[in-house]
Amino acid sequence: MTLDIDKKDIAKFILVGDRVLVKPKNPNTQTKSGLYLPPAAVEKEKVQTGYVIKVGPGFPIPAMTDEDEPWKDKHEEVKYVPLQAQAGDLAIYLSQSGYEIEFNQEKYVILPHSAILMLVRDEGLFE
Repeated sequence: MTLDIDKKDIAKFILVGDRVLVKPKNPNTQTKSGLYLPPAAVEKEKVQTGYVIKVGPGFPIPAMTDEDEPWKDKHEEVKYVPLQAQAGDLAIYLSQSGYEIEFNQEKYVILPHSAILMLVRDEGLFE
C-alpha cells in the first residue's frame, strides 16, 4: 500500500498521544582526530539529535464524571497534559526508542516523549 501525499502535506500528519515527529539532524561523520566514520557506525549511536517537526496532544487525563448529578449533560471531553516539546526545538533523544519512517525521500523518527533526553529551544535556531 502506498500513500499518495504531496510534499507539502506533512501538516496532515496527526500524532497520537505523547508521540513526537523528529527530523534527524545530519550527524557528524568525522571524529575530532579527522577520521571519517561509515554511515552504519553513525546510525548505531545511542543518542542522536534532530529537529521536532510535530507533537501529539499529550498524555490523556481521565474524564471526571458527575454521576450523582443526573441533570447535567453526559459528554466526555478528552483533556490532555501537554508535552514539553514544541515544533522547532532541537531534541536530543535515544535512537533505539524511535520508529524510523521515510516520507518524500527524507527520514523521520517517531518517538515517545519519554525518549527525549533534552530540548534546546532557541528562537534564532533556523536563522
